[in-house]
Amino acid sequence: MPAESSFDIVSRIDRQEVDNALNQAAREIGTRFDFRGVGASIAWSGDHTVEIRANSEERAKAVLDVFKEKLVKRGVSLKTLDAGDPRLSGKEYRLGVGLKEGISSDDARKISKLIRDEGPKGVRAQVQGEELRVSSRK
Repeated sequence: MPAESSFDIVSRIDRQEVDNALNQAAREIGTRFDFRGVGASIAWSGDHTVEIRANSEERAKAVLDVFKEKLVKRGVSLKTLDAGDPRLSGKEYRLGVGLKEGISSDDARKISKLIRDEGPKGVRAQVQGEELRVSSRK
């Protein structure tokens, strides 16, 4: 009887690469001429959230663009970012950027249904927390 083969479908981010991209973006924001005197900054705000601060909405979005550029250079997918809209907090604008990790249960169910309907016969897909295990004997 042949052994069962399997693989996992997961969505993980390399936190070290994101941290390096964040540090590079912060360094560039500190040295670029167009960010001088606007109070622009970028920093971690928890484990999976980055907070961007600036004195105008356009500057906050520009800081986000610099951060995205650094992520792309480091090979981190921009699909992991969940950026909201800049909101006014006192005299400055704040922009919270969440980092998505894992597969949501709805997406896992959709992928599982797609594998069952269109995949080869005998292939099974099981949802295990934030990942999906696909297995088959063939």
